[in-house]
Amino acid sequence: MKYILTGETFESDEALRIGLVQEVVEKNELVKRGMQLAEKIAAQAPLGVYATLKSSLDSVTHGELKAAEDLLPQLLALMETKDAEEGLASFVEKRPAVFQGK
Repeated sequence: MKYILTGETFESDEALRIGLVQEVVEKNELVKRGMQLAEKIAAQAPLGVYATLKSSLDSVTHGELKAAEDLLPQLLALMETKDAEEGLASFVEKRPAVFQGK
């Protein structure tokens, strides 16, 4: 709140310390690290990623309690998907999952 109300600027180490960012990288590594993170997210189950993002947004727009209430039906529905089957099978078979968003 201090920075919002005062307009003070701060360095990346302070952004990390206050939880505004999750990691800090050198400027010349920024695109590479961004791509690594994007690829890691893209390898996850798309329906799960969407549900996670939706729940996070709902938490901000409708409050944490409402978001939590809405999450359970979404999780139950996700457990019925082909991607859930693939996730479990890939875990048991010790291989990377191939999700299809179904």
